[in-house]
Amino acid sequence: MCHAVDAGKNKVGPSLHGVVGRHSGAVDGFNYSPAMKSADKTWDAASLDTYLQDPKAYVPGNRMILAGIKDEAERQNIIAYLETQK
Repeated sequence: MCHAVDAGKNKVGPSLHGVVGRHSGAVDGFNYSPAMKSADKTWDAASLDTYLQDPKAYVPGNRMILAGIKDEAERQNIIAYLETQK
């Protein structure tokens, strides 16, 4: 609902196409929060896992409305899927 995996298709959140390996706040045309613009993160499996577990703690002040995904297997499945979206 909030994100698309299609290249260049932003919704409430930025496109997740190619997110693995991308720098935070780097999708052209998306209006990121100041917190995400200045986060200076590179999205890899470890950083995505930490972010998905508690987005507000990993990037304080970001606009992500997700409270967090506590189930490790669910997070790993999401990350594995995102790794295929290149």
